[in-house]
Order: sequence, then C-alpha cells, then structure tokens
Amino acid sequence: MIERYTLPEIGRIWSDQNKYYTWLKVELYACEANSKLGIIPVKSLQNILKKANFDVKKINEIEEVVKHDVIAFLTNVVEYVGEDSRFIHYGMTSSDVLDTALSVQMKEAGELILQKLILVKKTIAAKAKKYKYLAMVGRTHGVHAEAITLGLKFALWFEETKRNIERLEKAIDVISVGKISGAVGTYEHISPTVEKYVCKKLGLKPANISTQIIQRDRHAEYMASLAIIASSLEKFATEIRHLQKTEVLELEEPFAKGQKGSSAMPHKKNPIICERIAGLARVLRGNALAAMEDINLWHERDISHSSVERMIVPDSTMLLYYMLEKMNGVLSGLVVNENNIKKNLNITHGLIHSQKVLLKLVECGISREDSYKIVQDNAMQSWNTGQDFKQLLLKDIRVSDKIKPELIEDIFSSEKFKKNVDYIFKNVGI
Repeated sequence: MIERYTLPEIGRIWSDQNKYYTWLKVELYACEANSKLGIIPVKSLQNILKKANFDVKKINEIEEVVKHDVIAFLTNVVEYVGEDSRFIHYGMTSSDVLDTALSVQMKEAGELILQKLILVKKTIAAKAKKYKYLAMVGRTHGVHAEAITLGLKFALWFEETKRNIERLEKAIDVISVGKISGAVGTYEHISPTVEKYVCKKLGLKPANISTQIIQRDRHAEYMASLAIIASSLEKFATEIRHLQKTEVLELEEPFAKGQKGSSAMPHKKNPIICERIAGLARVLRGNALAAMEDINLWHERDISHSSVERMIVPDSTMLLYYMLEKMNGVLSGLVVNENNIKKNLNITHGLIHSQKVLLKLVECGISREDSYKIVQDNAMQSWNTGQDFKQLLLKDIRVSDKIKPELIEDIFSSEKFKKNVDYIFKNVGI
C-alpha cells in the first residue's frame, strides 16, 4: 500500500520486519514443542532461543538467488544459530509457517480495525442523540418523500455499524487458526501436539483439518467482511456528499483552516474525504472478489493464491483502517446547517403531508382510489405552480366536505411524525 493511505500502527503489522519476526515465533514455538517431546535436546533448544535472529536485507539478498522466501529466511536464521539450526523447521513445510503467521497478522490487523469501527459507532451514536428530534425531509428516489429526523438517519448508520462489528468479530474468529501439519496435512513428520502448542502460544486455534494450507474460504470471509464495512462507509459518505450539494447544503464535511477546495475556483468547499472513501471502497470490493477466486486451488495446494494475497490482504486492512479514521473525522466535525434543513423540509409547500391527507379521506369513507385521485390532483397543481398544498385542499370541496379545516391544520403539523422516534431509538439501543 502506498504511504498516503497507510497509518503507522497498522502498517507496522505488514512490514517485512514484523512478518519475519512472526515467522520466527512460529519456528521457535515449534522447537519448544518438539523439545518437550524429546526431539530437540534442551541445550540445543536453549541455544536456538538465544541466538535465533534474522536480517531483512540479507533475507532479500538470499531470496534473489534461491527464489523461495521461506528457504531464504531459514538460511539467514542458520547463520545466527549454527549447528543446532538443524532442528529448526523439523517436520514442517513452508505453509506451516506462512499460513500460521498470516493468520496472526490478519487477526492483529482485524483487531485494530475493530477498535476503529467501535470508535466510529460511538461517534455516530453521539450524533444520533444530538439530532434525535431535528426534523428534516426524507428522500426516496432522490425526491422529497415524508419527514424524518436527522437523528434517525444516524440511528440507521449506528445499527448498520453494529452489524458490521458483529461481522468483523466473526471474521476475526474464523481467520484465527493455524496449521502445523506438514506437507499435505497428515502430521506424518510432526506431532499434532506441536500444532496445538504453537497455536496456543500465538493466540490461535488449530485448524480441525488442513491440506498443505489453511483453506482459503476463511480468508475470503474475512476479506468479504472488510468489503462490506467499506461499502457501508461508502454509503454514509455518499449521503453526506449529496447533502453537501450547493442546492441542498444540509450537511458538510469539515473544512480545515487553510484548506483549499479548487485550484481554479477559490469559493469551492468540496466533500473530498467522502469522495475518497467512496473511491477506496471500490478497491476493497475488488480485493474481496480476488480472495474468493483464491478459494479454488489444485488438490492439496498450489500457489496461485500466494501472489494475490501478498497484495490484497495487507492493502485491504490498511485501506479500511484509513477509511475508518477518515470517516470518524468527518462525522466528528460534521457541519449541520439547521436553517437549510428547515428550509428544504418546507420547499415543496406541504406536499410531504400528502399521505396523511389520503388516509384521512379514506377514514372519512371515500374509496382509496378516489381519495388518491383527489390528493394527487391537488398535489400536482401545487407541484406545477408552487401554490401551497394545504390551501389548495381547503378550497377543494371534495376535501372540505369531508374534513373540517381544523383537522386539515392538524394533518399539516410538523411534529406528529416524531411520535415513534423514541421507539426506534430504543430498538437500536441508543
């Protein structure tokens, strides 16, 4: 991943230094387990634990020659350990190291992302509470529908974020497995107790069954969860982008002092962070598809997945972590233009109350079909001429014969739609 989108705390997980450090832990824990089984003498184990080390630059130089990263790594470790290094990697295959270490890294990255996702949830909850009763127009098909509250919009995001937290927790659990079972998963040259020991030390569970590798449906589920979370962030960002349009201008992402919006037009305040989030979500969805392609491998293993995973797994975790950081910043500093929200709520001259008029006419004994035509006739006149919808209804004898003027006034109350807001908030747990 390019530095622009890499925050240091998650970038560290995917550094070469940490990757080889994790590989070394897998090898050393396996040595400890084999020593307990009497395969490695205690003195040899002590020497291995004391001297084992690696040098990233040297590993890369060796790999240029041998064309195999694990062999290059082990060759470098041998240079530090000496004769007792013959016990390192005993009975193991490369994927015992690679897959188990990758699970550790994916778990660590997932837990960092989870912390950031929980922070976003808290920020959304605070906004929902603050704007719980702030009336605004709801839109369907991009067209004004009926009134909602800004708090309900945030409550919807809160509930979706809760589901994303559950998805990610499950995905972390699914990927938190290791395997130390040999070349085709039969433990022919290594005891299952070694696998159990190594996994316990690393905070993983042993895979119930494996081939040469951990099966890639686990990785695909993890990557799909990241992509769903990214898509939710894109959804939130897209909503803010629409509501920041000049002719709407109900919400605005924060605009820092000294920030510039356009190289040509000094007046511009563009939703660049939300647009960036929307764009990066596309990358994560593409990566998730690549992870699904990796599920299908030949027999007990081929390496067609390997080159793909070297890119998509680190990049997706780092990108999503970055996106969550940016979204939390947008939400924390979100500008809410209450005057524009109020203006836009009333811009259709009362048309947002049309369903209440329709239902009242039905209650008064008029068929639904006839009631719909009466309301639509007046609504279209209001739509086309800009006349006040309520006044048109008061003048329509088909309405005034059935509904008293004071009831029509009551229908157009802007507060009644809020009667179930508390119920909805209770449902989502805010």
